[in-house]
Order: sequence, then structure tokens, then C-alpha cells
Amino acid sequence: MKKQFCFDYEHYAALAELPEADRKLVAEAERATANAHAPYSKFHVGAAARLRSGKILYGSNFESEVYPAGLCAERTLLFYAQANYADDPIETLAIASNPSDRECYPCGQCRQVMVDVERRQGSPMRVIMSGHGTATVLDSASRLLPFTFIL
Repeated sequence: MKKQFCFDYEHYAALAELPEADRKLVAEAERATANAHAPYSKFHVGAAARLRSGKILYGSNFESEVYPAGLCAERTLLFYAQANYADDPIETLAIASNPSDRECYPCGQCRQVMVDVERRQGSPMRVIMSGHGTATVLDSASRLLPFTFIL
């Protein structure tokens, strides 16, 4: 039996086309790239999340000499949010990188954790992937990982 999986998403050819709240969140993610510790890859990633309360949280990637002990910006932020704001759901997560030659997409581990967060908080989390002056927006992190692991 052949089946098909497809979904809708929004693509913005210029960040100026994003709604104001999303533009601000992308700018915060871009700002978070300055806190990244990426001496090996030189690829600085920042993430910013807007919680239901309106609070903004930040994360950045951290590389370690004992590879693969580093951590991506998205998971840095998501684990921090769980530890400190478990009762304040994440509504939107923005991702940015420096250099920004293209939109910054999350790795597989981050995608799984993003879906785990959605399950735990009982609501979808919008995801904005930005870079090189453009952005792609998904209405749920689950769109990034259609055949997600479930224990």
C-alpha cells in the first residue's frame, strides 16, 4: 500500500515579510549566536523561544574538545526551558546561524527533542528557521520529524 506524507509551511523571501513578533524573535536568535562556543566548526547557532507568558529564552551551541560532548543551540534552550519554565509552554522557537549562508535547520536529535517538548507541553511549537535573509515557518515541530520515535 502506497501512502504519502505532506504538509504546508510558510516561506518568506525576506525577513521583513515576517510578522513583527516573529521578526523580533529571529533577531533575538541572531543575537544569541554571539554567545555560541564553536572553536572547531566556526558555525555559531542561536535559538530564541517565546513562551506563552511572553518571556523570551535563549540558547546557543557549545562545542567541546571531547567531541561529541557539545550541544546544539536548540537543545540547550529546550533543556533550560524544561528545567526552569516547565509550566510556561513554548509557543515559537526561532533558529539562526552565523555564518548565515542559508536557512539554519535543526539536526535530527534536536528535531526529536522538539517533538518531545510538544508532547510534554500538550501543544504545538511553531518553528522559524532563518538565514541568509529568508525564513521558513512551520506550525509544529512534528512536521520536521514525521516518523518520530515513541517509547
